Amino acid sequence: MKILFVCMTDSIHSARWISQIAEQGWEIYLFPVYAAPASSELRNVNVYGFSLLPSRNLDKSVRYIGLLPIGRNGNKVEKLIFRVFPQLWELALAVLIRLLKPDIIQSLEFQHAGYMTFAARNRIKKKFPTWVVTNWGSDIFLYRRLAEHRTKVQNILAACDYYSCECQRDVKLAKEMGLAGTTLPLFPNTGGFDLARIASLRQSGATSSRRLILLKGYQHWAGRALAGLHALSLCRDSLDGYELGVYSATPDVKIAAQLFEQDTGIPVKIIPQCSHDDMLRLYGRARIYIGLSISDAISTSLLESMVMGTFPIQSCTSCANEWITDGEGGFVVPPEDPDIIASAIRKALKDDALVDRAAEINACVASERLDQSIIKPQVIKMYQDIYKSRKE
Repeated sequence: MKILFVCMTDSIHSARWISQIAEQGWEIYLFPVYAAPASSELRNVNVYGFSLLPSRNLDKSVRYIGLLPIGRNGNKVEKLIFRVFPQLWELALAVLIRLLKPDIIQSLEFQHAGYMTFAARNRIKKKFPTWVVTNWGSDIFLYRRLAEHRTKVQNILAACDYYSCECQRDVKLAKEMGLAGTTLPLFPNTGGFDLARIASLRQSGATSSRRLILLKGYQHWAGRALAGLHALSLCRDSLDGYELGVYSATPDVKIAAQLFEQDTGIPVKIIPQCSHDDMLRLYGRARIYIGLSISDAISTSLLESMVMGTFPIQSCTSCANEWITDGEGGFVVPPEDPDIIASAIRKALKDDALVDRAAEINACVASERLDQSIIKPQVIKMYQDIYKSRKE
């Protein structure tokens, strides 16, 4: 089997998904949707880039293939090509598809990978391989509402052979927008967790004994971390003895977090980029996780909080309600209403029985729906079934 992934090759999400099939002996190729060093987490794959020089820190099992005779400063040249001549990137993908003749093409995400693959498909036209499109989160839920994207999303849904996503909400939306292909089983876009292994990363004792609060620090086109900081400031009288950790913090959130610390006296730590295990360790000693955005599918952070026993407070604009029951496994809140978010935080701070029971509930959900040993064989079978039914 030969699979070509059109994806963000620097993304840990891409690496984790592909890792589920990387040991099957299949030919796996990755084509980057923009200029960036490939993830060091990749294994047993072939990665294409415009530069002849590979990304640093690639595993020895990864084969890097340069497309143009660009050596030193190759990454800068790649970025220039992508910015000034994006059609060249699309043309390179089309040529690669003709040369490789993959059995399956899978675009991981719509707005970069999906649009680029569709453009390459229009260049090739006939005998385009079986195409799997994957919705990574906001790809349909948010972008279908934007005039410059709606038609592009509809074109992809009409052209693809298979559609994969994380939640029933996005299946329904895709069908409403003209999905013509087959819907694949629902899986988290990062695959499952090795629950037996990561149990050792979790702090011993009850969740209610923990004194760390984690806030996802995105404040951008979707993230609303500042609403979370505002809500926490409204709860300052209940935060004595607690520490706030902010991860993936954007610049304005870092400034707001410093001001929050000065105004409230609550210690704040801006968490630098770290390994996945180190991030899970933080969840494993946190009482509460807060993740707010105006659009998402299953937030990976939500799933990480569930497997590590952290009480989640997640925005209602995600698919959180397909994983937790509001008021039992966590709270599902509006992303931009500090008063409601603050009320949820207060309850999670005061009610030990609530957070401990939620940890038990979410552990059961994780064992049934997030265990790598359950998800991985299903993903492998999914690809085998697609291969059997592929276009000839």
